[in-house]
Amino acid sequence: MDWGRAKTILILSFLLLNLVLGFQLWTTRSDLLEFDANTASATEEIQRLLKSKNIQVSAEMPKEVPRLQEIEVRFDEKMKSDKQITLDAPFKYSPLMSKGSTKDAAVKASIPYMENYQYDPVLSTNGTYVFHQLYRSLPMFEVKLELIEQNGMVAAYRQEYVEVTSEGDQKEQKVISPYTVLRSLIETYFPSGTVVSSIKLGYHGQDYNTQTRFMVPYWRVALGNGDIYYVHALNGAVEPPQKNKK
Repeated sequence: MDWGRAKTILILSFLLLNLVLGFQLWTTRSDLLEFDANTASATEEIQRLLKSKNIQVSAEMPKEVPRLQEIEVRFDEKMKSDKQITLDAPFKYSPLMSKGSTKDAAVKASIPYMENYQYDPVLSTNGTYVFHQLYRSLPMFEVKLELIEQNGMVAAYRQEYVEVTSEGDQKEQKVISPYTVLRSLIETYFPSGTVVSSIKLGYHGQDYNTQTRFMVPYWRVALGNGDIYYVHALNGAVEPPQKNKK
């Protein structure tokens, strides 16, 4: 056997495969952005799909479709989600309270970096209020602060905190719209009678048990039955649904 020739053929085959996959990704993204371009048409199509499958959307549709890129973060080893810290000065918390008064109370209770987090009603439960750390006003879904309520007062918390160490090598790209995300999920994943309770843009990354992690722009779509879908905000790829432990 001519091993040199075989090696050359294999290399050329892999190059051709990469070109084909790259072309498919480019055409898919072009189709997604083309659908986004006409918002009126996208809205009409979504309404038609919702009616045909008896699907309800109780969530407010986000209006902004910014340009984003992946980021790399490093977790602070001193702040871990498995470490519960008891507060010396418990305080009253309610999502209905004004943001200013809540943060003032949290600051007095000495919760670090409280102003860098945003409340998440999707993951919060009775007795545990969940927040996500923000990066450029968008939540990082895997970086959480949990306020733990006891006897009507927040008496303890668990906290994760990261520093963004770098942004990805890729240039910023315009994210696909929530209408495109909904269309894909309705056509392929949602059964009749589904209720969509939340649509949120943020950063999402797989947990590999390491101190550093890459996080990519994703749309998070939460359903009334507890299922949560993460949809890649740049190419539209859909992850298998996760079950909210709420």
